Amino acid sequence: MIREFSLSNDKVMMNFSKKYCNNFEDILESNGFKNVLVHYLNRKIERRDNIFKNFLRGIENLDEFINSLIKIIELLTIFDREEVLDMKIKYAYVLEDKYKFDALIEDFYSYWIKLERYTILTQNTVSEGIVKLGFVGANTRFTNLVMELYRKVKNSVTSKEPLVYRQLKSGNNASIVLNNYSWELKNYELVKDIKFMDTISLETPFISYPKKNTRSGSFKEVFENPLLNCELDSENWFCYPAKVGELLAFIYFHKDFMANGIALSNLFEMAHRDEYMGVKPDMIYLYGVEDTTINKDKEYKTVFYDDKENEILVGVVTYSKEVDYFGYLKKMTLTLHNLSMIKKGYLPIHGAMVSITLKDGTSSNIVIVGDSGAGKSESLEAFRSLGEEYISDMTIVFDDMGVLKIAHDGVYGYGTEIGAFVRLDDLDQGYAFKEIDRSIFMNPDKTNARLVMPVSNYRDIVMGHKVDLFLYANNYEEAENGTIEIYKKDQIKDIIKIFRDGNRVAKGTTHEKGLVSSYFANPFGPLQKQEETDVLLDRYFDKMFDFDVKIGEIKTCLGIDGMEKNGPKNAALDLFSMIKNNTN
Repeated sequence: MIREFSLSNDKVMMNFSKKYCNNFEDILESNGFKNVLVHYLNRKIERRDNIFKNFLRGIENLDEFINSLIKIIELLTIFDREEVLDMKIKYAYVLEDKYKFDALIEDFYSYWIKLERYTILTQNTVSEGIVKLGFVGANTRFTNLVMELYRKVKNSVTSKEPLVYRQLKSGNNASIVLNNYSWELKNYELVKDIKFMDTISLETPFISYPKKNTRSGSFKEVFENPLLNCELDSENWFCYPAKVGELLAFIYFHKDFMANGIALSNLFEMAHRDEYMGVKPDMIYLYGVEDTTINKDKEYKTVFYDDKENEILVGVVTYSKEVDYFGYLKKMTLTLHNLSMIKKGYLPIHGAMVSITLKDGTSSNIVIVGDSGAGKSESLEAFRSLGEEYISDMTIVFDDMGVLKIAHDGVYGYGTEIGAFVRLDDLDQGYAFKEIDRSIFMNPDKTNARLVMPVSNYRDIVMGHKVDLFLYANNYEEAENGTIEIYKKDQIKDIIKIFRDGNRVAKGTTHEKGLVSSYFANPFGPLQKQEETDVLLDRYFDKMFDFDVKIGEIKTCLGIDGMEKNGPKNAALDLFSMIKNNTN
């Protein structure tokens, strides 16, 4: 794994197992500091901005200049600016104008802060006291050390103590403890040496800027194990062991997609090493692998394979900047989960389920079905925003993907995720900021800005909740006579058609635009296995009517201009009325 330090794609990875900085000298004399400085100065040369004009124009030997600059910064941790100037070090003239040099230090520090920074610790290979410091303590100490270095140098240059201290996250954005677990299975030798994430420490709010903010296309089935055509360097890969509903998934990702990989910790429950060591996974997913059969710069693949011999579902998304979006990581994982559920005779649901108890004691378990942008998650947020007035207790069973199972006394819903991947634009105003302390933000300044946040615990999503109300999220029709329409059993063909057609107005979460449709509002498993899902639809809808589950439509109006906030809110109010009237 990363020997000591690496910087690529605006991502810095520091391996505390190989090198840990205890003082200013350790930082300034490290290869890592020099590499960051080189990247920074090369950008200044490309931009030809004021930093370039003040310090870099006319420099013929950049490496010599950088070495001298590092020496000057190191001396500034001990002496003030005038004393360093008197030492007559080569290039010391950069200190002559203290305001310009202070601007250089400030700009370099800002550049460092804007990088994605990760620290890594591999168990059983740690060195020189890092164990004694402890995982969290080591990161805290490193953060403070970087901040102290910045302040010490600025004070030596300006001879002024700051009056306002801004405690920025100067060390890292996230810290990872890895373990060396290795497992072997025929045809899976490719991944056997990739290290597993054991513990993650997030500095929230975590803000990342992936290259893309939408997903396109669908996941296609192939009939040969795609891993046989793939290549990877295990030094550049990580594995996140995830519990996806009742299934165990090994999710492998390339370090260039580290921010997306880290975000998994807010979405899927991490499996403890005792839960996966010596256990064959149900699913394996490689995100960002090279395919030897294609030109990776022009094409990418999003494919899955059913390894019936080993009883493993395999997903592969090949390396490309075009797939640098969390939706590719999340949705392929859920596609594999749903394919497994269909094989077992369970019905995968693309939607949201919530168990609500009102203050008067009435309760209901509600499922809202819909594809991306239909308003299912937004309706849950509307519930939440109205919670203080109406709700005594609210448990989110699933926010995006779940599964239905038939029992002797009803149809039960189960979740897959502990978190939610939601659009910032569709949240109640100010809600994202209320949750900022535990959230991961993705491209917050762009269209389809996203937030990944934990919303439930693993026990609640897998315990099973009996379904009382089963609704399709209609985001394209106005709610002229109320937002909810309930169907009777003699209309079963009509209501199944509504769910099967999966109509919605696209909200910019994918490449689609306007009024579109997707089979059963679920392109993540059911679309690929329509024949098998048709059988399940007929069976499950028939059973739900037998168990007196209320089935119908809820008009969220999310696709209607001007109704993005009030539409889900009105739908939530109507649902509260139904629950109060004891519809369960």
